Amino acid sequence: MEELDGPLVAGVGARPGTPAEEILRLLDEALAGAGLHRTALVLLATVEARAAEPGLQEAARALGVPLAAHPAAALAAVPVPHPSEAVRAAVGTPGVAEAAALAEAPGGVLLVPKTASARATVAIARRSTAHRRDAGQTPPTEESTAMSTEFDLRHHGDAEVRSAGLVDLAVNVRTGTPPGWLRDRLAAALGDLAAYPDPSAARAAVAARHGRPVQEVLLTAGAAEAFVLLARVLTARHVCVVHPQFTEPEAALRDAGHTVHRAVLSAADGFRLTPGAVPEEADLVVIGNPTNPTSVLHPAEDVAALARPGRTLVVDEAFMDTVPGESAALAARRDLPGRVVVLRSLTKTWGLAGLRIGYVLGPAGLIAELAAAQPLWPVSSPALTAAEECSAPAALAEAEAAARDLAGHRAHLLAGLARIPGVRVHGEPASSFLLVELDGAAKVRERLREAGFAVRRGDTFPGLGPDWLRIAVRDPATSDRFLTALASVTAP
Repeated sequence: MEELDGPLVAGVGARPGTPAEEILRLLDEALAGAGLHRTALVLLATVEARAAEPGLQEAARALGVPLAAHPAAALAAVPVPHPSEAVRAAVGTPGVAEAAALAEAPGGVLLVPKTASARATVAIARRSTAHRRDAGQTPPTEESTAMSTEFDLRHHGDAEVRSAGLVDLAVNVRTGTPPGWLRDRLAAALGDLAAYPDPSAARAAVAARHGRPVQEVLLTAGAAEAFVLLARVLTARHVCVVHPQFTEPEAALRDAGHTVHRAVLSAADGFRLTPGAVPEEADLVVIGNPTNPTSVLHPAEDVAALARPGRTLVVDEAFMDTVPGESAALAARRDLPGRVVVLRSLTKTWGLAGLRIGYVLGPAGLIAELAAAQPLWPVSSPALTAAEECSAPAALAEAEAAARDLAGHRAHLLAGLARIPGVRVHGEPASSFLLVELDGAAKVRERLREAGFAVRRGDTFPGLGPDWLRIAVRDPATSDRFLTALASVTAP
């Protein structure tokens, strides 16, 4: 018999014109009454007649979950505890919230029956899911796959620049890289390709760079491999990914069979990490800092506060070297409770996306487990050379200088964007890209392509929608040309 310990789904009924705020408030009240949190929800469901309601669609986007629609006749066939003839007369089924929740939880239970506000009703059901006790995680489900495709978690900025001749503002790799001295060292390393890679020197260099024992460092084929290793090795009962953020961690976790809950930060809060955003029951938490695509840098103390006994906290610091002084880094912290894992990449600052080199910092025992899950010789000799060279004092000084230049270039771009009507930047950007909101962003992106500029669409990030774009920070001259094009394509 399957245990009823699966993910939560919410059925929602709403009158026309009901705002998202009322729906979200009602959901929070219903969940709190059962001792639950909104991050436990994986899906909203309603009747087809209400699926196009802007309030329902916005609520689903705010939660970072899909919105499923059921025909009224299908919902009418689902027995519900609190049928209503008035509801039947309005939409063709005696129950929307309860019936939609139960329709999405076959074999499950209704945890919270119909709960109503002036214009909306909600009900919460738990799906029946058998956990694999040997792994502490759930097998992939149809919902898990659907949720992955609802937001295209595998879409990345490189897909925007496959057409020749476009100015690349979609990929967050520093232009003019790798620098000449690094190219020369990589070229010299080609003479050693006959030998099997030896990671010892590179691992020691990375360990010294962060003041950690070498046993707490694992070199990987880019941060993407690290996400896959963590997803396969870690066991967890409640996985929480803080969004909007880089989508590969969630994709890797889902591929490994984890049920992923989303903590979606709000543009109204500047995409800041707020108290209570991550539920206490989460025993695996993933967060980016600074965060892709929002460019928000969470204070180190706020991220560190997520660490606690019994929890694994994974912090993606792939863009931390774009911040002068790496002011919010946890890479050198070894004093926090629980297991704190930090991921770094050499892709962004050094222009090594094609070489695939990154690393993981964490407790020695977990690092050993991750290493055991890697294939033999996972990192090539040239990539090991890059890890060693980019950890040297001279390289770190160059990266710091680049981060300071970047801050000036970002301020220039922000000032230009502020002069274009309708363009909104939320929060305080701190990295090599900006996230902007503007009406009709999808059409703007296509018009920018026609004008010769590629920017990153935002609607593939959970918590965002079609009115968002990510823009890479470039030198002022390039930004000025882009700003001219943006002003032209958004002009009334």
